[in-house]
Amino acid sequence: MSAPTTTPIPEGAEKATLAAGCFWGVEHAFRQQFSGKGLYDARVGYIGGDTADPSYKAVCSGNTGHAEATQLIYDPARLTFPQLVEFFYRMHDPTTRNQQGPDRGTQYRSGIFFHTPEQEAAARAVTARANAQWWGGRIVTEILPARQWWDAEDYHQEYLTKNPYGYECPSHEVRPFPELK
Repeated sequence: MSAPTTTPIPEGAEKATLAAGCFWGVEHAFRQQFSGKGLYDARVGYIGGDTADPSYKAVCSGNTGHAEATQLIYDPARLTFPQLVEFFYRMHDPTTRNQQGPDRGTQYRSGIFFHTPEQEAAARAVTARANAQWWGGRIVTEILPARQWWDAEDYHQEYLTKNPYGYECPSHEVRPFPELK
């Protein structure tokens, strides 16, 4: 079973929690893009549902209400929440409800789970710009308050680093969009 996260958070660090389909590829993409640039850690897990202590099998059933998600711990002096959200919109398809590529179900939905009012405001602002400039008004990403986070089982953590030929959702690619204005 999963467990609430116990990873210590460095002094002054902040959390960002994002869901963009299969969490293996999301975690891997954020590590590739931001390691050494203010990202302290990235964990995969479950959020957004009502089931306590969910397992991967239970989440995959679609009956828990949880999304597969990635929780990022970062240094806000080096990496901003808007930068993370902008990258989030570059690296997945936020226009398909409950789906990323061939992965279908509510656990694969696109979501931003904010931890502060400032994160909510930034998420809404970046979403509006990305919707207007990149995605033609089709973004279906949920923007919701973060509730209980559950770490996924250990074998899911850094899965694509441990299994470089493991499954990666084909919709997880960094798109070469122009800078948001």
